[in-house]
Amino acid sequence: MFDYQTITVEVRDGVHWLTLNRPESLNAINTQMATELRDYFSGLFQDRSCRVVVMQGAGRAYCAGLDIKDHAGLVNAPFGGGFGFQGHLADVYIKMRRCPQPIISLVHGAASGGGFAFALASDIRIAGESMKMNSAFIKIGLSSCDMGVSYFLPRLVGVTIASEMMMTGRFINAERALAVGLVNQVVADVGLEEAAQAFVDEMMATSPMGLRMTKEGLNMAIDAGSLEAAMAIENRNQVMCSSSADFREGLQAFIEKRRPIYKDA
Repeated sequence: MFDYQTITVEVRDGVHWLTLNRPESLNAINTQMATELRDYFSGLFQDRSCRVVVMQGAGRAYCAGLDIKDHAGLVNAPFGGGFGFQGHLADVYIKMRRCPQPIISLVHGAASGGGFAFALASDIRIAGESMKMNSAFIKIGLSSCDMGVSYFLPRLVGVTIASEMMMTGRFINAERALAVGLVNQVVADVGLEEAAQAFVDEMMATSPMGLRMTKEGLNMAIDAGSLEAAMAIENRNQVMCSSSADFREGLQAFIEKRRPIYKDA
């Protein structure tokens, strides 16, 4: 179903378990990985069979950021909206936010630079005890305002913590990340998939439309210009959901004290 070289996708009952699969380089991002992730997340927008994505890294790390040894790939990267590799990779994060499926990231080891941004662009972040995140761009002479970090990070942890991390490139460990609201949960590395499954099970128990509309509504509300603007999206989404057969099934199941059987209709 998926013919990729740098990532793998395992399909389990409506859930995609996406693994960054360059363990020999701590899953560093090269041009091929950027291309394959763009293709994968582009396809999700029209994929009703996939309801949740779980994203993780093979080996000792989640993702160590850009593979700076990929000189030829960077030079010969696709057009990227006129920005070459910069625009090519940046589009991955846009597609992660645009896809209707919630993304759960399981972060162990290093999540640096572009890998840090993968975690930030996800909806749920579960940290392994070995996790360490940083905005590594500034450590190599670049701005830390890259790959959506300047957008995502202050919205998650506030400007104070974001400024500290982005202006110094300091690592944040799992314990502090939990304390500042950067991750949802911290578990032993070996317990990451089990922790993810708990979230998956609860998400899969919701109606497919309700889950999609919740991600969309949250995305819109974060940047809403006013309460009225946010409520306009809420009203639109709720009218659409309430006209579905799944809403009628949800009500009936609640009355009958049973688990609903949703059909995405």
